[in-house]
Amino acid sequence: MAAPMQIGKSAQAGFTYLFVLMLIALIGMGLVAAGTLWSTDVKRAREAELLFIGDQYRQAIRSYYELEPGQPRLPQSIDELLEDHRRPNVVRHLRRAYRDPFTGEAFALIRVPDGQGITGVHSQSTGHPFKIAGFSSENATFAEAVTYADWQFVFVPSALPTPTVTAPAPSSPPSQQVAPVQ
Repeated sequence: MAAPMQIGKSAQAGFTYLFVLMLIALIGMGLVAAGTLWSTDVKRAREAELLFIGDQYRQAIRSYYELEPGQPRLPQSIDELLEDHRRPNVVRHLRRAYRDPFTGEAFALIRVPDGQGITGVHSQSTGHPFKIAGFSSENATFAEAVTYADWQFVFVPSALPTPTVTAPAPSSPPSQQVAPVQ
């Protein structure tokens, strides 16, 4: 008669080994999912910080511009937003010079076409934004942005200098010339 087949300790050790490998694989997949969620949360937090800081710069430029209603002018540097010496008491339009939350570097400045002052800032990051909708009215153009560098926080004063016109207007006859704006 044949002896019944018995499972030895070596076969049981093989099942335990497979169970431990499967458990490690499941834990690894869980950590990958958690890491992805964590990186998404970090990126969204940086986006929110970028929106806050950009608005701080825009408000500071507006405050600097509107401080002297009779002679409004744009700041020439970020230092002028930090300490405005046009009044007897120093006016601080911006608490500190913020860094770009994505690059850690200073923001790129947006200047008026004639170079007479800063009108805004933008990030230098080429990353793609998660947020594509739900912006405030001042930031409505961000919905079409491809990169964070396209999020430009600009203050547009009501009386920006107009560029000089050097060519005749297209609709005027060739004999009439348009005088340059000065």
